[in-house]
Amino acid sequence: MFELFGMEITWRVVLDIGLVGVIYYNIILLVRGTRAAAVLYGMVVVLIIYYFSDQFNLYTLSTLLGEFLSSIFLVVVILFRTDIRKALASVGTKRFWTKSQVRDDTLEHLINAAMDMARTHTGAIIVIEKNMPLGDIVERGIEIDAKVNKELLLTIFFADTPLHDGAVIIRRDRLVAAACILPLSSKLRGQPMYGTRHRAALGISEESDAVTVVVSEERGEVSVAMNGRLTTSLDDVRLRRVLRNALGR
Repeated sequence: MFELFGMEITWRVVLDIGLVGVIYYNIILLVRGTRAAAVLYGMVVVLIIYYFSDQFNLYTLSTLLGEFLSSIFLVVVILFRTDIRKALASVGTKRFWTKSQVRDDTLEHLINAAMDMARTHTGAIIVIEKNMPLGDIVERGIEIDAKVNKELLLTIFFADTPLHDGAVIIRRDRLVAAACILPLSSKLRGQPMYGTRHRAALGISEESDAVTVVVSEERGEVSVAMNGRLTTSLDDVRLRRVLRNALGR
């Protein structure tokens, strides 16, 4: 126990403040750059307005905002249901303390295959599982369970093969399934330059921590989707850098 500005500070107080700080820091990391961040800013504005309406005796406004804030827990759950599910799953899979185990040679096979398919305008979608398991997605596809290599990826996405339409899932250094159906994002609706593959890549990135490589059949363009964002027009150097950063290299 010690004193600070006349207050007695114990190790329990320090631990309590430290834990709260860690929790708030990780919450900020989770919502940074997402729609949830904008909603949180809006909630702060509402709280400020409620405070001043109470201070200046604006009865009607204060009562209205008070009723709204009384059900704030339900409002937060409804607005942030996807983000809450993803955050809890991230904590359950220890996202904050672990990194994906994908070897460099596996990444090179993937990058070379993506570049070759871009040159031939072959559409493809390749999902790299990180810490959040994608077992439900794998179960809906065709089990492969083979070592990742360039030739296998080119064969799967060749237009005349029965597996080319869906996504492949890579877990560590194994290609575990092909022809997998992914959830579609609503972000790219009304943008004709992005098709179903890009919406699917964004969809799985919104619901998990997976990293997805997309090759556009129409434009021969390579993109990466992660954390609900799409990075487009990648060459082999930029693709390598993005994947290595995303996988904690």
